[in-house]
Amino acid sequence: MTGPRVVTLGETMALLRAEDTGSLAHVDRLRVGVGGAESNVAIALARLGTDVTWLGRVGADGLGARVIRELRGEGVDVVAVVDDTAPTGLMLKERRTDDITRVLYYRAGSAGSRLSATDLPAAHIDTASLLHVSGITPALSSTASDAVFAALDIATASGIPVSFDVNHRASLWRDRDAAEVYRRIAARSAIVFAGLDEARLLLGQDASAAPAAARAIAELGPAQVVIKLGADGCVALIDGVLHEVPARPVRVVDTVGAGDAFVAGYLAELLAGLPAEARLATAVTTGAFACLSAGDWEGYPRRDEFGLLDPASDPVVR
Repeated sequence: MTGPRVVTLGETMALLRAEDTGSLAHVDRLRVGVGGAESNVAIALARLGTDVTWLGRVGADGLGARVIRELRGEGVDVVAVVDDTAPTGLMLKERRTDDITRVLYYRAGSAGSRLSATDLPAAHIDTASLLHVSGITPALSSTASDAVFAALDIATASGIPVSFDVNHRASLWRDRDAAEVYRRIAARSAIVFAGLDEARLLLGQDASAAPAAARAIAELGPAQVVIKLGADGCVALIDGVLHEVPARPVRVVDTVGAGDAFVAGYLAELLAGLPAEARLATAVTTGAFACLSAGDWEGYPRRDEFGLLDPASDPVVR
Protein backbone atom coordinates (compact mmCIF):
# COMPACT_ATOMS: atom_id res chain seq x y z
CA MET A 1 0.00 0.00 0.00
CA THR A 2 1.56 3.28 -1.14
CA GLY A 3 -1.34 5.76 -1.47
CA PRO A 4 -3.84 7.18 1.02
CA ARG A 5 -5.45 4.46 3.12
CA VAL A 6 -8.78 4.33 4.90
CA VAL A 7 -9.41 2.16 7.96
CA THR A 8 -12.92 1.19 8.99
CA LEU A 9 -14.38 -1.17 11.57
CA GLY A 10 -17.70 -2.83 12.24
CA GLU A 11 -19.80 -5.94 11.73
CA THR A 12 -20.14 -7.70 8.40
CA MET A 13 -22.84 -10.35 8.24
CA ALA A 14 -23.81 -13.16 5.96
CA LEU A 15 -26.67 -12.11 3.68
CA LEU A 16 -29.46 -14.35 2.43
CA ARG A 17 -31.42 -12.65 -0.35
CA ALA A 18 -34.65 -14.01 -1.79
CA GLU A 19 -34.32 -14.51 -5.52
CA ASP A 20 -38.05 -14.17 -6.14
CA THR A 21 -40.62 -11.55 -5.20
CA GLY A 22 -42.86 -12.48 -2.31
CA SER A 23 -42.94 -13.25 1.39
CA LEU A 24 -40.18 -15.31 2.97
CA ALA A 25 -43.00 -17.57 4.07
CA HIS A 26 -43.31 -18.74 0.47
CA VAL A 27 -40.17 -18.08 -1.59
CA ASP A 28 -38.00 -21.15 -1.98
CA ARG A 29 -34.66 -19.81 -3.23
CA LEU A 30 -32.14 -17.68 -1.34
CA ARG A 31 -28.84 -16.33 -2.65
CA VAL A 32 -25.93 -16.23 -0.19
CA GLY A 33 -23.75 -13.15 0.09
CA VAL A 34 -22.29 -10.78 2.67
CA GLY A 35 -23.01 -7.24 3.73
CA GLY A 36 -22.36 -4.58 6.34
CA ALA A 37 -22.26 -0.79 6.23
CA GLU A 38 -18.54 -0.36 6.92
CA SER A 39 -17.41 -3.22 4.69
CA ASN A 40 -19.70 -1.89 1.93
CA VAL A 41 -17.81 1.39 2.13
CA ALA A 42 -14.53 -0.54 2.09
CA ILE A 43 -15.48 -2.49 -1.04
CA ALA A 44 -16.64 0.66 -2.82
CA LEU A 45 -13.37 2.41 -1.94
CA ALA A 46 -11.32 -0.53 -3.18
CA ARG A 47 -13.18 -0.52 -6.50
CA LEU A 48 -12.38 3.17 -6.84
CA GLY A 49 -8.69 2.47 -6.31
CA THR A 50 -8.34 3.57 -2.68
CA ASP A 51 -6.40 1.37 -0.26
CA VAL A 52 -8.65 0.31 2.60
CA THR A 53 -8.49 -1.92 5.68
CA TRP A 54 -11.54 -3.43 7.41
CA LEU A 55 -11.25 -4.41 11.08
CA GLY A 56 -13.84 -6.81 12.45
CA ARG A 57 -14.82 -10.03 14.11
CA VAL A 58 -16.48 -13.10 12.56
CA GLY A 59 -17.54 -16.52 13.76
CA ALA A 60 -15.45 -19.65 13.24
CA ASP A 61 -17.97 -20.91 10.71
CA GLY A 62 -18.49 -21.10 6.98
CA LEU A 63 -20.27 -17.75 6.91
CA GLY A 64 -17.37 -16.05 8.67
CA ALA A 65 -14.95 -17.61 6.20
CA ARG A 66 -17.14 -16.30 3.40
CA VAL A 67 -17.04 -12.76 4.81
CA ILE A 68 -13.25 -12.79 4.91
CA ARG A 69 -12.95 -14.34 1.46
CA GLU A 70 -15.39 -11.93 -0.19
CA LEU A 71 -13.76 -8.83 1.26
CA ARG A 72 -10.26 -9.96 0.38
CA GLY A 73 -11.49 -10.93 -3.08
CA GLU A 74 -12.63 -7.34 -3.54
CA GLY A 75 -9.19 -6.00 -2.68
CA VAL A 76 -9.91 -5.04 0.93
CA ASP A 77 -7.18 -5.62 3.51
CA VAL A 78 -8.93 -7.69 6.20
CA VAL A 79 -7.85 -7.83 9.84
CA ALA A 80 -10.40 -10.07 11.53
CA VAL A 81 -10.64 -11.91 14.83
CA VAL A 82 -12.18 -15.35 14.34
CA ASP A 83 -14.42 -16.09 17.34
CA ASP A 84 -15.02 -19.78 18.06
CA THR A 85 -17.68 -19.06 20.69
CA ALA A 86 -20.15 -16.90 18.72
CA PRO A 87 -21.68 -17.16 15.23
CA THR A 88 -21.36 -14.81 12.31
CA GLY A 89 -24.37 -12.48 12.17
CA LEU A 90 -27.04 -12.97 9.55
CA MET A 91 -29.41 -10.73 7.61
CA LEU A 92 -32.27 -11.67 5.31
CA LYS A 93 -33.54 -9.54 2.43
CA GLU A 94 -37.12 -10.05 1.36
CA ARG A 95 -38.40 -8.49 -1.86
CA ARG A 96 -41.99 -8.33 -0.65
CA THR A 97 -43.23 -6.54 -3.78
CA ASP A 98 -41.52 -5.15 -6.86
CA ASP A 99 -41.14 -1.85 -5.03
CA ILE A 100 -40.64 -2.88 -1.39
CA THR A 101 -37.56 -4.58 0.07
CA ARG A 102 -37.44 -5.52 3.75
CA VAL A 103 -34.26 -6.38 5.64
CA LEU A 104 -34.31 -8.59 8.76
CA TYR A 105 -31.31 -8.89 11.09
CA TYR A 106 -30.24 -11.80 13.28
CA ARG A 107 -27.20 -10.37 15.04
CA ALA A 108 -27.87 -10.55 18.80
CA GLY A 109 -24.93 -12.35 20.39
CA SER A 110 -23.05 -12.50 17.10
CA ALA A 111 -19.28 -12.50 16.82
CA GLY A 112 -19.42 -9.02 15.29
CA SER A 113 -21.38 -7.65 18.23
CA ARG A 114 -18.54 -8.83 20.50
CA LEU A 115 -16.02 -6.52 18.84
CA SER A 116 -13.93 -4.86 21.54
CA ALA A 117 -11.14 -2.33 21.92
CA THR A 118 -8.62 -5.16 22.37
CA ASP A 119 -9.43 -6.34 18.83
CA LEU A 120 -8.05 -3.14 17.29
CA PRO A 121 -4.43 -3.18 16.13
CA ALA A 122 -3.35 0.40 16.80
CA ALA A 123 -0.68 0.21 14.10
CA HIS A 124 -3.37 -0.11 11.42
CA ILE A 125 -5.22 2.99 12.60
CA ASP A 126 -2.39 5.37 13.50
CA THR A 127 -0.77 4.94 10.07
CA ALA A 128 -4.00 5.50 8.12
CA SER A 129 -4.99 8.60 6.17
CA LEU A 130 -8.56 8.50 7.48
CA LEU A 131 -10.70 6.51 9.93
CA HIS A 132 -14.31 5.83 8.94
CA VAL A 133 -16.95 4.78 11.48
CA SER A 134 -20.72 4.51 11.52
CA GLY A 135 -23.45 4.81 14.11
CA ILE A 136 -24.25 1.12 13.74
CA THR A 137 -21.22 -0.25 15.55
CA PRO A 138 -21.68 1.55 18.89
CA ALA A 139 -25.28 0.29 18.92
CA LEU A 140 -24.26 -3.38 18.80
CA SER A 141 -22.97 -3.71 22.38
CA SER A 142 -21.05 -1.88 25.08
CA THR A 143 -17.80 -3.50 23.95
CA ALA A 144 -18.40 -2.53 20.32
CA SER A 145 -19.10 1.03 21.44
CA ASP A 146 -15.85 0.99 23.41
CA ALA A 147 -14.06 -0.19 20.26
CA VAL A 148 -15.36 2.79 18.28
CA PHE A 149 -14.23 5.29 20.91
CA ALA A 150 -10.88 3.54 21.29
CA ALA A 151 -10.39 3.88 17.53
CA LEU A 152 -11.29 7.57 17.80
CA ASP A 153 -8.74 7.98 20.59
CA ILE A 154 -6.01 6.43 18.44
CA ALA A 155 -6.95 8.56 15.44
CA THR A 156 -7.08 11.75 17.49
CA ALA A 157 -3.70 11.09 19.10
CA SER A 158 -2.17 10.52 15.67
CA GLY A 159 -3.86 13.43 13.92
CA ILE A 160 -5.92 11.13 11.69
CA PRO A 161 -9.16 12.71 10.43
CA VAL A 162 -12.40 10.85 11.17
CA SER A 163 -15.36 10.28 8.88
CA PHE A 164 -18.69 9.49 10.56
CA ASP A 165 -21.83 8.18 8.85
CA VAL A 166 -24.75 8.31 11.32
CA ASN A 167 -26.49 5.34 9.64
CA HIS A 168 -29.13 5.12 12.40
CA ARG A 169 -30.73 1.73 13.12
CA ALA A 170 -33.51 2.29 15.65
CA SER A 171 -34.01 -1.42 16.35
CA LEU A 172 -30.43 -1.72 17.64
CA TRP A 173 -30.70 1.10 20.15
CA ARG A 174 -33.98 0.10 21.81
CA ASP A 175 -34.32 2.31 24.93
CA ARG A 176 -30.78 3.72 24.82
CA ASP A 177 -29.95 7.30 23.80
CA ALA A 178 -28.46 7.14 20.32
CA ALA A 179 -28.36 10.90 19.85
CA GLU A 180 -25.94 11.49 22.72
CA VAL A 181 -23.51 8.92 21.29
CA TYR A 182 -23.84 10.37 17.79
CA ARG A 183 -23.07 13.87 19.06
CA ARG A 184 -19.96 12.63 20.85
CA ILE A 185 -18.69 11.02 17.67
CA ALA A 186 -19.65 13.95 15.45
CA ALA A 187 -17.77 16.35 17.72
CA ARG A 188 -14.58 14.35 17.09
CA SER A 189 -15.10 13.99 13.35
CA ALA A 190 -13.86 16.01 10.41
CA ILE A 191 -16.65 14.74 8.14
CA VAL A 192 -20.23 13.80 9.03
CA PHE A 193 -22.74 12.10 6.72
CA ALA A 194 -26.41 11.88 7.64
CA GLY A 195 -29.86 11.59 6.14
CA LEU A 196 -32.16 14.46 7.04
CA ASP A 197 -34.03 12.46 9.69
CA GLU A 198 -30.71 11.26 11.10
CA ALA A 199 -29.48 14.85 11.26
CA ARG A 200 -32.57 15.84 13.22
CA LEU A 201 -32.01 12.93 15.61
CA LEU A 202 -28.36 13.83 16.10
CA LEU A 203 -29.24 17.46 16.79
CA GLY A 204 -32.19 16.70 19.03
CA GLN A 205 -34.19 19.33 17.18
CA ASP A 206 -36.36 19.76 14.13
CA ALA A 207 -34.01 21.27 11.60
CA SER A 208 -36.64 21.96 8.94
CA ALA A 209 -34.36 21.86 5.91
CA ALA A 210 -31.08 20.25 4.91
CA PRO A 211 -29.01 23.48 4.80
CA ALA A 212 -30.05 24.38 8.34
CA ALA A 213 -29.29 20.84 9.52
CA ALA A 214 -25.85 20.94 7.93
CA ARG A 215 -25.03 24.26 9.59
CA ALA A 216 -26.19 23.02 12.98
CA ILE A 217 -24.09 19.86 12.74
CA ALA A 218 -21.07 21.91 11.68
CA GLU A 219 -21.39 23.84 14.93
CA LEU A 220 -20.51 20.60 16.73
CA GLY A 221 -17.07 20.62 15.10
CA PRO A 222 -16.89 18.92 11.69
CA ALA A 223 -15.73 21.10 8.81
CA GLN A 224 -17.53 18.92 6.27
CA VAL A 225 -21.20 17.94 6.67
CA VAL A 226 -23.05 16.06 3.95
CA ILE A 227 -26.81 15.55 4.14
CA LYS A 228 -27.83 12.60 1.98
CA LEU A 229 -31.26 13.10 0.39
CA GLY A 230 -31.63 9.95 -1.70
CA ALA A 231 -33.49 10.66 -4.94
CA ASP A 232 -33.11 14.40 -4.25
CA GLY A 233 -29.31 14.25 -4.22
CA CYS A 234 -27.48 15.93 -1.36
CA VAL A 235 -26.76 19.18 0.43
CA ALA A 236 -23.29 19.73 1.85
CA LEU A 237 -21.63 22.39 3.93
CA ILE A 238 -17.91 22.11 3.25
CA ASP A 239 -15.50 24.53 4.86
CA GLY A 240 -18.36 27.02 5.24
CA VAL A 241 -19.54 26.80 1.62
CA LEU A 242 -22.97 25.34 0.85
CA HIS A 243 -23.33 22.92 -2.06
CA GLU A 244 -26.49 21.35 -3.50
CA VAL A 245 -26.11 18.47 -5.95
CA PRO A 246 -28.97 16.58 -7.64
CA ALA A 247 -29.07 12.80 -7.78
CA ARG A 248 -28.20 10.93 -10.96
CA PRO A 249 -31.50 9.72 -12.48
CA VAL A 250 -31.63 5.92 -12.69
CA ARG A 251 -34.23 3.17 -12.74
CA VAL A 252 -34.04 1.93 -9.15
CA VAL A 253 -33.79 -1.81 -8.46
CA ASP A 254 -32.66 -1.77 -4.80
CA THR A 255 -31.54 1.16 -2.65
CA VAL A 256 -29.81 -0.93 0.06
CA GLY A 257 -26.12 0.00 0.12
CA ALA A 258 -26.57 3.22 -1.87
CA GLY A 259 -25.69 5.43 1.10
CA ASP A 260 -22.49 3.47 1.70
CA ALA A 261 -21.51 3.83 -1.95
CA PHE A 262 -22.19 7.57 -1.73
CA VAL A 263 -19.90 7.88 1.29
CA ALA A 264 -17.12 5.94 -0.44
CA GLY A 265 -17.34 8.10 -3.56
CA TYR A 266 -16.93 11.24 -1.50
CA LEU A 267 -14.06 9.88 0.59
CA ALA A 268 -12.16 8.50 -2.42
CA GLU A 269 -12.10 11.91 -4.07
CA LEU A 270 -11.31 13.69 -0.80
CA LEU A 271 -8.21 11.53 -0.38
CA ALA A 272 -7.33 12.12 -4.02
CA GLY A 273 -7.21 15.84 -3.25
CA LEU A 274 -10.16 16.81 -5.45
CA PRO A 275 -12.38 19.83 -4.72
CA ALA A 276 -15.80 19.59 -3.07
CA GLU A 277 -17.71 19.70 -6.35
CA ALA A 278 -15.83 16.66 -7.68
CA ARG A 279 -16.26 14.74 -4.42
CA LEU A 280 -20.01 15.24 -4.46
CA ALA A 281 -20.32 14.44 -8.16
CA THR A 282 -18.60 11.11 -7.63
CA ALA A 283 -20.69 10.47 -4.52
CA VAL A 284 -24.01 10.79 -6.34
CA THR A 285 -22.64 8.68 -9.20
CA THR A 286 -21.53 5.80 -6.99
CA GLY A 287 -24.80 6.02 -5.06
CA ALA A 288 -26.75 5.80 -8.31
CA PHE A 289 -24.85 2.71 -9.46
CA ALA A 290 -25.69 0.99 -6.18
CA CYS A 291 -29.41 1.41 -6.92
CA LEU A 292 -29.16 -0.38 -10.26
CA SER A 293 -28.78 -3.93 -8.95
CA ALA A 294 -29.85 -6.15 -6.08
CA GLY A 295 -27.36 -6.85 -3.31
CA ASP A 296 -25.59 -4.58 -0.85
CA TRP A 297 -22.44 -3.85 -2.88
CA GLU A 298 -22.36 -5.99 -6.02
CA GLY A 299 -23.37 -3.09 -8.28
CA TYR A 300 -20.71 -0.67 -7.05
CA PRO A 301 -18.76 0.83 -9.97
CA ARG A 302 -15.15 1.10 -10.94
CA ARG A 303 -13.92 4.41 -12.27
CA ASP A 304 -13.88 3.34 -15.90
CA GLU A 305 -17.62 2.62 -15.64
CA PHE A 306 -18.77 6.10 -14.59
CA GLY A 307 -19.55 7.05 -18.18
CA LEU A 308 -22.15 4.30 -18.43
CA LEU A 309 -24.65 6.60 -16.72
CA ASP A 310 -24.24 9.33 -19.31
CA PRO A 311 -27.36 9.74 -21.49
CA ALA A 312 -25.29 9.48 -24.67
CA SER A 313 -23.51 6.30 -23.56
CA ASP A 314 -23.57 3.44 -26.03
CA PRO A 315 -25.56 0.61 -24.38
CA VAL A 316 -23.43 -1.96 -26.20
CA VAL A 317 -19.84 -2.13 -24.89
CA ARG A 318 -17.50 -3.22 -27.67
